[in-house]
Amino acid sequence: MSAYIRISRPLVGLIAIMLLTISVVAAEAANRVALVIGMSKYQSIPQLANATNDATAIAEKLKGLGFEVDTAIDQPLADLVSTMNAFSFKSETSDIALVYYAGHGVELNGQNFLIPVDVKIAKPSDIGAQAITLKHMLASVEHARKLRIVILDSCRNNPFADWPVQEVAKAGTEEFDSNATRSIRRAGLSAPSVDKGMLVVYAAKDGEVALDGEGGHSPFARALIENLPARNVEIGMMFRQVRDAVIKETKNKQEPHFYGSLSGVPFFLGGADMNVASLTDRKQAWGSLAPDQALQLASLADEGNVRAMIGLGYMSLSTNDKARFNPEKSYELFSKAASEGDPEAMFELGKLHEKGIGTKQDVAKALELYQKSADLGFADAINDLGFLYYQGASGLKRDQAKAVELFLQAADLRHPQAMYNVAALIDDGVVKGKTPDDAAKYLYAALRSGVKDVLEQLETNPNQFKPATRKALQAELARNSLYAGKIDGSIGKGTQRSMRIAFGETVE
Repeated sequence: MSAYIRISRPLVGLIAIMLLTISVVAAEAANRVALVIGMSKYQSIPQLANATNDATAIAEKLKGLGFEVDTAIDQPLADLVSTMNAFSFKSETSDIALVYYAGHGVELNGQNFLIPVDVKIAKPSDIGAQAITLKHMLASVEHARKLRIVILDSCRNNPFADWPVQEVAKAGTEEFDSNATRSIRRAGLSAPSVDKGMLVVYAAKDGEVALDGEGGHSPFARALIENLPARNVEIGMMFRQVRDAVIKETKNKQEPHFYGSLSGVPFFLGGADMNVASLTDRKQAWGSLAPDQALQLASLADEGNVRAMIGLGYMSLSTNDKARFNPEKSYELFSKAASEGDPEAMFELGKLHEKGIGTKQDVAKALELYQKSADLGFADAINDLGFLYYQGASGLKRDQAKAVELFLQAADLRHPQAMYNVAALIDDGVVKGKTPDDAAKYLYAALRSGVKDVLEQLETNPNQFKPATRKALQAELARNSLYAGKIDGSIGKGTQRSMRIAFGETVE
């Protein structure tokens, strides 16, 4: 039987690992990557005075914060697409992936478009073929391992606002929702649909105009330039400071807006607290923050910030500081965040109920919360429920078919251990309709996710998988231009080297 990797509940025992010695020089891939896009010199629509200046200055600030920065200044559509696709591949092995865009943006029939400099549009229906969709931009960061941010300073004006309504109505091609309102937004973009774990920052609230500004920078870009380097300021608080600075400079004419939410561990772009992002255990990461950081979070929580509530909840469970340890307070904070509909809070609240921490033990309530969290797409909850169904639990009858269904669901959300476990289950013939090629795709995605256990299992015990799956993995590595050897199922040094590169290491 193939080996399984557990996340928080045992499925079967892990096979003992014997580390191999590989004669390579390995270094971690860039853990902070950014793509900065500036569009000023439009060829057929009004140019923007400050967009390129803004992008150039933001790029320099990010480089100073340790980001590996790609820039796209006044690129035509074809070049911009290539740049974004290359960045998307790179971002998969980064901890933080950030995109900043300054330029024209427009919303048409419910779809947001970002406009390259070579756009030549005679009618609204031309937009889809000559612009980048916001969905495409979000996809370029969605597989980063910990933090995903898209920042848009793209609502400065709408160069197509004077189109006749009847012409806009004709733009209902298959690229648009046929039931959407036939309209072009006169100002700004529409609100994006964003999953938890990604933050989208608009320079101005949806439907409102962001000022291009004077003195070389837009008000929003200037606030970013000043606040990005802030030391020991958690990123959630940093963006609040950006918002406040823009409101002040524009005398309440412009207010940046945030969509989606960050999850996981706290992040600091500068200062001594940067190292907490390297911690994968949320309780340990939040619990390691200094008292002044707790005060910052408390001020955000008082404003109703759910992420701050969750962070304080983790802090209250940390055993590193006896003065801070307060399970009852943690229960209160997770309860409040869960009541706001946050799936991570529901999952953590479920664990408190299951173990009787900070509240009376109630396994039935725990299962109810796990299910609610899973129903909202929280991968940890889905994967955990899979283990519970696979093993059986108090109040939950063992159901292998249900467990496999949940593992597949979590794997398709790119939960690392779930992807590995699904590959193992496919290899064992447990998952009907799935082939070795499917198993290999899950293994490849698990490698890209950055969980060391996956790489170690595949390096030290490759024969846990059948030859057909090992061959399929080599073929998958080759399809991604990471392997040029024989497709023979032998996981030798060449294949191991390719797996390390897929994992995100620079190998020589």
